[in-house]
Amino acid sequence: MKYDIWAETQPSSLETPPLQSGRSPLLDAKVMMVDDEPMMTDLVQVLLEDEGYTNFVAVNDPRDALRILRSEGPSVLLLDLMMPQMSGFELLEAIRADKATRYTPVIVLTAATGADSKLRALRMGATDFLSKPVDGSELVLRVRNALAFFQYHDRLLNYDTVTGLPNRRLFDRGVEDMLANRDLAGGVIVLMDINVAECRELSQNVDQATADGFVNAVARRMNRFAHSDEFIPPKSTSIERAPRLARLGDDHFCMLFESVKDVDQVESLVKRVIGVLTEPVSLGFHEIVANPWIGISLTPANGDTAELLRKSAELAAVPARQLAATRYLFASPELNARSLERLTLGSQLRGAAERNELRLHYQPKVEIVSRRILGAEALVRWQHPEKGLIQPGRFIALAEELGLIGIIGEWVLVNACRDAAAWQKAGLGKLKIAVNVSKPQFSPELCPLIRRTLEATGLDASQLIIELTESVLMDDAEAARQLMFDIKALGVTLSIDDFGTGYSSLAYLKRFPLDELKIDRSFVVDLPGAATDVALVHTVVDLGHRLGMSVIAEGVETLDQLKCLAQLGCDNFQGFLFSRPIPLDDFVDFLRAENARFGDVC
Repeated sequence: MKYDIWAETQPSSLETPPLQSGRSPLLDAKVMMVDDEPMMTDLVQVLLEDEGYTNFVAVNDPRDALRILRSEGPSVLLLDLMMPQMSGFELLEAIRADKATRYTPVIVLTAATGADSKLRALRMGATDFLSKPVDGSELVLRVRNALAFFQYHDRLLNYDTVTGLPNRRLFDRGVEDMLANRDLAGGVIVLMDINVAECRELSQNVDQATADGFVNAVARRMNRFAHSDEFIPPKSTSIERAPRLARLGDDHFCMLFESVKDVDQVESLVKRVIGVLTEPVSLGFHEIVANPWIGISLTPANGDTAELLRKSAELAAVPARQLAATRYLFASPELNARSLERLTLGSQLRGAAERNELRLHYQPKVEIVSRRILGAEALVRWQHPEKGLIQPGRFIALAEELGLIGIIGEWVLVNACRDAAAWQKAGLGKLKIAVNVSKPQFSPELCPLIRRTLEATGLDASQLIIELTESVLMDDAEAARQLMFDIKALGVTLSIDDFGTGYSSLAYLKRFPLDELKIDRSFVVDLPGAATDVALVHTVVDLGHRLGMSVIAEGVETLDQLKCLAQLGCDNFQGFLFSRPIPLDDFVDFLRAENARFGDVC
């Protein structure tokens, strides 16, 4: 049977369901309120129900709140600060200290007119606040915004942005739950590490929409198999219906089975998985046949935790690639050493910068209104002497593990600034250059490095943008804040990338001296058709502007997406619609063509 990616349009069981009758999915979110006055909880419930929020949980004794919060798992909590049995401050502290509740958005309610109580609550991790008596319109607006960011956070934290499948974090949680209950089911638990190289190869050689289409076809096919009634009965428990398939990387998936009787049944399962994957996928006039290879781990022989099972299966998958006859291999103790290829690649990476093997590709950042190039994002590549051009997804994590990311990061910063200064000297415009900074690089040594680089290259500080992810900032928020102010003092612009993947507190966002907010491509890809994404993007744009930041959308590939972003007030964009990341010489030619098109300097 042949599969056509354009015909497979039904979402997988793990994807967000389509909107029903135009109703926003935010309205189905659970809202919990803790207040010792029943009249107040009744009033708030009525106000929210009038706006369509029908899933409401009221708690009038704060001593019961943490237990109920754990069991109910609301999407947002409304918390009164002044209660006789237990203050809202005490409860907020307990919520943020509890692993199960620490990321719950909390909107505090207070009748105090001074700023002290509000500031104290925000410092303790409150997301937002409301003043009593509660204004209905303000209540609805703040709840909507908190829910939008909670959904944004949850989606980026737990799901792959292309396929909608669980990511490693959510999958591991499901595996751990299954391991904790394996005695109830009997048999062994089987984890398959599945690699489909064509997913990565297509992303490097065709347009992103086609590559994503192939990945989604493969993902849907595996998802239907892993979640079929044969393995998971329709009336199964929540643990039995835990995620059975996850995407861990560009070409990397994990699949889970339980209650498997013996090795013969495992072999039967893996052969069926290979059969599903090797059925042709149509890409226009061409057919692509996947050539997967699979590593297999089992309990208890290969581990009793999600991490051990995954690593055992991943190690088994490396030599399985060479087994053309079977394409799969079981894990064994002998395979727990690092693969020779990984060791060799790590050794070669150590001298890549000194041997002048690193390359920078540039993707233009463009103003939406004028369509003029404002600058570019610098993206590193490795020109391997034998393997050709290696994408960052294949070596950046290895560089971090081997302690080489500082050397590579410094090389990127220096060369990107040197190139931007050269463009200006060549009359190509005073363009801004954006450089990503990883977690290991974000240290006190970063500010002196930036200062030395600007002095050495002659680039004006106002032309440099340092891009940070939220996860970089949240380990030590106070130290991160001070370092950001030091960098700002140099005159450098600060941008936050992937906002929402960490602890999305508006209090933190207000305290950080940010200039730019980037909207992830996962929220752009379905514009303008997806009402939820439209609402989320609108909220992010509005928040960014209110906090004095410019807003840029990445991953823009169609005119419809760009028009929608313009209508939502987004300032800038980057993506394949304008240009994919291109080598230095090609980018210079691109700038010259743009100057000629506008008749002056960009």
